[in-house]
Amino acid sequence: MCGIVAYTGYRNAVPLLVEGLKRLEYRGYDSAGIALFGEEGFIIHKQAGKVSALAQEVLKHNLRGSVGIAHTRWATHGPANNLNAHPHLSYDGELVLVHNGVIENFSRLRDFLSDEGVPFHSDTDTEVLANWIAWIRQQHPRDSWQDVLKKALSDIRGAFGIAMLVRSLPRVVILARRFSPLLIGLGKGEFIAASDATPIVPYTRRVIHLEEDDVAILYPESDEPEIFNLGNRAHIPQVQYIDWDIAKIERGGYPHFMLKEIFEQPNAVRECMRGRIRIEPLEVRLGGISQVMDKLISASRITIVGCGTSWHAALVGEYLIEQLARIPVEVEYSSEFRYRNPVLSPNDVVLGISQSGETADTLGALRMAKERNALILGITNVVGSSIPRETHAGIYIHAGPEIGVASTKAFTAQLTALTLFALHLGANRYTIDRNIHDTLIESLLRLPDLIQETLQKLSEPAKRIAEKLASATSALYLGRGYSYPVALEGALKLKEISYIHAEGYPAAEMKHGPIALIDKNMPVVTIAPQDSLYEKIISNIQEVRARQGWIIAVATEGDTHLQEYTEDILYIPPVPEPLYPILSVLPLQLLAYHTAVLRGCDVDQPRNLAKSVTVE
Repeated sequence: MCGIVAYTGYRNAVPLLVEGLKRLEYRGYDSAGIALFGEEGFIIHKQAGKVSALAQEVLKHNLRGSVGIAHTRWATHGPANNLNAHPHLSYDGELVLVHNGVIENFSRLRDFLSDEGVPFHSDTDTEVLANWIAWIRQQHPRDSWQDVLKKALSDIRGAFGIAMLVRSLPRVVILARRFSPLLIGLGKGEFIAASDATPIVPYTRRVIHLEEDDVAILYPESDEPEIFNLGNRAHIPQVQYIDWDIAKIERGGYPHFMLKEIFEQPNAVRECMRGRIRIEPLEVRLGGISQVMDKLISASRITIVGCGTSWHAALVGEYLIEQLARIPVEVEYSSEFRYRNPVLSPNDVVLGISQSGETADTLGALRMAKERNALILGITNVVGSSIPRETHAGIYIHAGPEIGVASTKAFTAQLTALTLFALHLGANRYTIDRNIHDTLIESLLRLPDLIQETLQKLSEPAKRIAEKLASATSALYLGRGYSYPVALEGALKLKEISYIHAEGYPAAEMKHGPIALIDKNMPVVTIAPQDSLYEKIISNIQEVRARQGWIIAVATEGDTHLQEYTEDILYIPPVPEPLYPILSVLPLQLLAYHTAVLRGCDVDQPRNLAKSVTVE
């Protein structure tokens, strides 16, 4: 959460910084700001609202400078206003910084500094951080900045990604990272640093991911950053290459990133499978977990942790792994699992799912499990992110950059990766019937074309239903078996981008409370493919219909039975039961998208949300 861009080099940094903020705005859009070195000191401009407001301010003042930092904020401490916007200048004017993360002991530090006579002008933990570093510098004026930062940051509790300018180092950018991600793009005579790769790729594909507690000093006359570790941990920074094209972070003619990413799902699923399915003999091969396969085969339990959409994918994973690999699976919210003192043993596997690979709670849960000697695995989208660097093994989903805050293609790619994982594990444990194994793989190979076909067929029908749904104030989503997590995901999509209250339930649980809400004005979205629980979900639909509930159904092509209960049906092609979630979520994504557009909502940047949740 929050986005940071920093630059030092030979260009005018201002357009680069502002454009970088626009690319990072999905990480937070409460306020934005920029700081540059000027002839007489720092030039700072901050603006509440979106980056476009800052861009107008910058244009009005015709700012220029070859060294600068910039920030787009998701508020954690204090309201979204100009005072709380970043960058923050230290009380002595010696440094200015931007920050992504949460300083947990900021209140204690603020009280201490206030007692020392240090003034404050904002409500933020970031200003506390700036003033704390400046105060430590004043106490140790002869120390190098490396030593000052070691002293100052050793007292900080919490998460931070920092980009900082120092008055006495006029062409230098200083970075520091704990939990919150920072990358350094390596150019010729320039460095571009950011919270993720999207601002960097227009200028260079060569990047270094800062490791935990790394500090980097960027001198533009140097070809490499100077990197040291606050904990004196020795490591050699690894230069990695970003292999995706700039077009992947542009809208490409679509009105919104979310719609573009919905229609990118055929390719996302195809890329997730690429090189992982062998035809002769027909089998799944996952090189990313091959070195831990012996431990997986003998595992006594797998716990899958995730947040939001990734947690919903984990629920589907539970069904897949238990059915195909016959290993007990538990699914936990990362934020709860990491703090409830779970019982773990060396025979346990903990699998974390995160699109960004930086989700703070999931990363924390994996670290806790690792300390207790469990095998930890990751499923993530971003190569080089924290989770794949922390885990023993894992699987990249290769969905490509996902800019829309509401996850779409990452979800279906996560489901694809989990299906491959369950098939591979089941085959190695000899727990899956060969005919079922082969049928599922053959169906997986057809899936990208089926997704393409489904999206093309459903876009207009989903829009017509959305015209009625847009006036609703609440909705229920019901599913059973593999469709239950899809109901949760569909409800999440609707509420996060259209602001219509929606809840997902196992369909049989409806009569244990939620049925009291059903009347003629309540839309009830039922995921009802023709699977092993089809007759059960039909009974639940009849219960809704008996109370005059408005039914919107997702059904298998050729199913005419549901027409007795509703005319609002979105059809998907038939596939083996474990693969239905990848198709049945598609109409729910389209339904949420069109509903949000009709309600005039900001689809890509819904209020109060950020794409990458890097704070607790």
